[in-house]
Amino acid sequence: MKILLTAINAKYIHSNLAVYSLRSFAAQQRAEYKHSVEIAEYTINQRPDEILMDLYRRKPDIVCFSCYLWNIVYVEQLVRELPKVLPGLEIWLGGPEVSYNAPGILEKMHPVRGVMCGEGEETFAELLKHYQGTGLPMRKIAGIVYAVDIPFQGEGVEQSGGNRIETPKRRIVVNPSRAPLDMNRLPFVYEDMAEFQNRIIYYESSRGCPFSCSYCLSSIDRCLRFREIETVRRELRFFIDQEVPQVKFVDRTFNCRHDHAFAVWSYLAKHDKGKTNFHFEVAADLLNEEELRLITSMRPGLIQLEIGVQSTNELTIREIRRTMEFQRVKSAVRRIHAAANVHQHLDLIAGLPHEDYESFRRSFNDVYALHPEQLQLGFLKVLKGSYMEEQAGNYDLIYQERPPFEVLSTRWLSYGEMIRLKGIEEMVEVYYNSGQFVHTMALLEQTFPDAFTMYETLSAYYEMHHLYETSHSRLERYEILSAFAGEYDGGRKEEYREMLTYDLYLRENVKNRPAFAGSPSVTKQEEAKIYEQEAKEYRYLKGYEKYDKRQIRKMTHLERIKGSLLLFDYRNRDLLTNQALVYEVSPV
Repeated sequence: MKILLTAINAKYIHSNLAVYSLRSFAAQQRAEYKHSVEIAEYTINQRPDEILMDLYRRKPDIVCFSCYLWNIVYVEQLVRELPKVLPGLEIWLGGPEVSYNAPGILEKMHPVRGVMCGEGEETFAELLKHYQGTGLPMRKIAGIVYAVDIPFQGEGVEQSGGNRIETPKRRIVVNPSRAPLDMNRLPFVYEDMAEFQNRIIYYESSRGCPFSCSYCLSSIDRCLRFREIETVRRELRFFIDQEVPQVKFVDRTFNCRHDHAFAVWSYLAKHDKGKTNFHFEVAADLLNEEELRLITSMRPGLIQLEIGVQSTNELTIREIRRTMEFQRVKSAVRRIHAAANVHQHLDLIAGLPHEDYESFRRSFNDVYALHPEQLQLGFLKVLKGSYMEEQAGNYDLIYQERPPFEVLSTRWLSYGEMIRLKGIEEMVEVYYNSGQFVHTMALLEQTFPDAFTMYETLSAYYEMHHLYETSHSRLERYEILSAFAGEYDGGRKEEYREMLTYDLYLRENVKNRPAFAGSPSVTKQEEAKIYEQEAKEYRYLKGYEKYDKRQIRKMTHLERIKGSLLLFDYRNRDLLTNQALVYEVSPV
């Protein structure tokens, strides 16, 4: 019997931890499952027909889909078509997007045999034994909801074009839920790293969430469990020794237990080899003094932190059942930022209760003032099964009927205002989160009453000039920003030209000088003298000793900014910002 665990990921670089965990856990029960259970990973960028053809070629007897917000539409399409080309195929679903209302899913997707609800490792292993005739009957397998087809009798016969057709009636069986799994029973899924080449590695050291945020399905699992710390250390050492580029912890609030978080971070700091980056989702207001001292002492780029602020409106925070002290968040984020060694990603959510346009403006400005490496402006997703969905009527929440069930308007925010926020989101992505316009945006901010107004005005400029209607190259974004700055702060045109030029060369050694940068600020004679001297003395460019002056000239850039002669070193970059190191050199 051939069983296929199928994942449709958002991007190729992603891997699906769930399907690997299911296979590894089953293989712990019976070694044969390591070979009879196969994994197929696809992406939402592939055509459904392409996935369908590949699934057909694999000829599975049972196919199980891992279902999430981003892929459920694809799964629905495949479920409808698969039985047509693979008659007799048993289809099972699992994951957060189908666990909340499994009976409804089975009524909607008739070809599906059943749904594995919640944690799936034990459930999947028992299903395999059932299908092989060595396990429990289906009615006794905890954690599943399944359909039994019962043919209609007599009155159940339908008329279709004068022909009598018998159609099956479905009886939905809901089995008791399964008790939470001991995390220490989970196998390590990354023994064979060949399967994960050029992919992000996902790792979990805990399950469950201590909080009850109304918009999040993680709040449903309040049974917080941790993997034994010695096991975690051993597995982290494997990633470090393998020089994996990035490991993302999927723990919902990694630092909710201080001893666990500190033990992991201490181990990483002690055993770091300078190659692997570890990503954590944390509550910044829970970081204590001991943790902050450790974090700010780490090698730049060793860890990165994702911090969900969501809103700084206290009424909103209370209404969504979130626990967050923004003053403590602010203090922690600023302290980490000052150390310049950790990438911080801060999140906001538009569309939350009691947050109108002006309140969101304040939340945005509060978070922007912390200068995180990334500021994610997201939009509320009204997830099926969440408390937010229950309160939709009370909040006048209008949201999309299709995934990702994104908010369209609320009692506090109109759809028109939501559209404006969408434009601001794009401007933040292009001109802030890209990290390409750091100094220009800092200068431009001085022209506006606050950061939100700056991005709001920039978005309006894009709309007025129909710039949203076409895609733009990276250099065109510089030209647009130059024109925008000239219109709103024309008296400092030369300052903007210099800052745009500086930002450009910080990121890339552009040999064809763009129009906005104007004429070269360094003469060829100056360049020749500086590079000739550098090739003899290597005063600034350490590590370039094996290169001659012509090679050095190609690998670096000279620019005069505000009267200072700057040398951009592209072989050595800031680990957080990816900006070239810059030296102020003395003219020869």
